[in-house]
Amino acid sequence: MSEGKNGLTYAEAGVDIAAGNTLVERIKPAAKSTNRSGVMTGLGGFGGLFDLKAAGFEDPILVAATDGVGTKLRIAIDTGHVDGVGVDLVAMCVNDLICQGAEPLFFLDYFATGKLAVDQAARIVEGIAAGCRASGCALIGGETAEMPGMYPPGDFDLAGFAVGAMERGQHLPREIGEGDVLLGLASDGVHSNGYSLVRRVVEMSGLGWDAACPWDAQMTLGAALLTPTRLYVRPTLEALRAGHVKGMAHITGGGLTENVPRMLPDGLGAEIDLEAWHVPGVFRWLAETGGLAEAELLKTFNAGIGMVLAVPADQAEAALILLRDHGEDVCTLGHVVAGSDVTYRGALG
Repeated sequence: MSEGKNGLTYAEAGVDIAAGNTLVERIKPAAKSTNRSGVMTGLGGFGGLFDLKAAGFEDPILVAATDGVGTKLRIAIDTGHVDGVGVDLVAMCVNDLICQGAEPLFFLDYFATGKLAVDQAARIVEGIAAGCRASGCALIGGETAEMPGMYPPGDFDLAGFAVGAMERGQHLPREIGEGDVLLGLASDGVHSNGYSLVRRVVEMSGLGWDAACPWDAQMTLGAALLTPTRLYVRPTLEALRAGHVKGMAHITGGGLTENVPRMLPDGLGAEIDLEAWHVPGVFRWLAETGGLAEAELLKTFNAGIGMVLAVPADQAEAALILLRDHGEDVCTLGHVVAGSDVTYRGALG
């Protein structure tokens, strides 16, 4: 093929393949640091290979989950603090997997931007790798998409995909009944849901992202709101393997009000004691500044509880001790009752 005098290049159209290759080489050590039993290939191929038998499974059922970080990304982009959103991305996927009773095995990410900034992208992927390591999940592949004209300068988007497995017959929820105890595991803040409302409340407050945090003067407001989603994988898997767990609910969009019923069979609801835990300062500030009703807070945010476990009443104390021994802040949240919805008693403290 002959070349015209004024022939264009892909780089001149806005896509820098060399930058993409540089990024892949930079993130290979981070991805390699997540290797676990079952991983067969590293980055660079057309697909990632994983050996379930080598991972110790005999008759596995695969479980898949996908999610993003939502408009929390807007704060990360505006502040330049992008290191933690990769952890959020992993957490939103793997915390869902364990609610099905599955052990997270491997993870893939999708990073899209208008113009690739290698350092920014590497920091994000290194955060993804950190989340994978903390949850025993291997980062075995992904896609970096540089798409000029699709995103404003500096903007990017993220999506994550996780696959886990469990032995046949071990899926959750199972055999949840009236009288079972609900244990609540504390969150690390807002996690990754409700940020459209968070940003609206911040706008109402008149504060900038670099202002002192109203509930923690040691941090800026932006940094506090970027606290990554807590990873619940290792402690809850220990509780599951000990035989304590009948069901789990990851408290994401919809809060306690909508997520707890997702693990309950027809004819059963939940009674939750709102005085069983201390609501973190971020939620009190959001409620006071935005004039949020208690019901709105409970169906939009996690309100301080990021995961709920349903356990038999006679195993509740043992499960609570095990989870605390593995670093979780746990409270007895309530009970499974006859009904169909979540009912609350008391008032948020």
